[in-house]
Amino acid sequence: MPDGHWPTGIPSIDRLLGGGLETDCVTEIYGEGGSGKTIFCLQLAVRVAREGRWVLYIDTEGVSVDRLRAIAGDELERLLERFLLSTPKNLEEQGRAVATAGTLAREGKRPVGLLVVDSATFFYRLSLSGSDEDEARQALSLELADLVVTSMAAAVPVVITNQVWRSQREGTLEPLGGSFLNHAAKTILRFDRLPGPRRRAVLVKHRSQPEGSAEFRIASNGIEGPLEG
Repeated sequence: MPDGHWPTGIPSIDRLLGGGLETDCVTEIYGEGGSGKTIFCLQLAVRVAREGRWVLYIDTEGVSVDRLRAIAGDELERLLERFLLSTPKNLEEQGRAVATAGTLAREGKRPVGLLVVDSATFFYRLSLSGSDEDEARQALSLELADLVVTSMAAAVPVVITNQVWRSQREGTLEPLGGSFLNHAAKTILRFDRLPGPRRRAVLVKHRSQPEGSAEFRIASNGIEGPLEG
């Protein structure tokens, strides 16, 4: 595989990314509900666990055990031994979970292969237009800085998912978090819903790859490449 890349195992996306996820930066995935963000993260996590490495998974929206079982099959119980799952209930707990995951990855006592925050902006969104919006923005900025340091220091792929809002002026779906989140992520993918099980990954930002897109399909057992022909 290309130096500094970890293949996702989804050929169309790996080609789009020049070989896979970069191991020294944060990858952001944003898109509307049902576009495939979470199932993509779960599939990555199963792949890492199968390789015998640890997955640090911070879940703010509720992981579907049924979906995870559909991806992992009969291996689920064995693979879960390589999962460290955090389920924060607010932005403060999320910050502590990110700090703990970063420490574990950087210490190197376990062979960590992936750090996921799904979704990084769920609790942040709840604070918008409230009295604590500025405080929440600062807390999210500190979390992102911690994730960036972790990815660089531990050479571990860090994947965050992001929610969207609709721009009334442009009529487009935009990622939450503003410029500081987009600056922290060196790779940004937008997932679009297409008819049926088809989805499209659009490469919005990358340090070395040109903008482009790739299709994939959501199947009962995870994500597959597009059907040929």
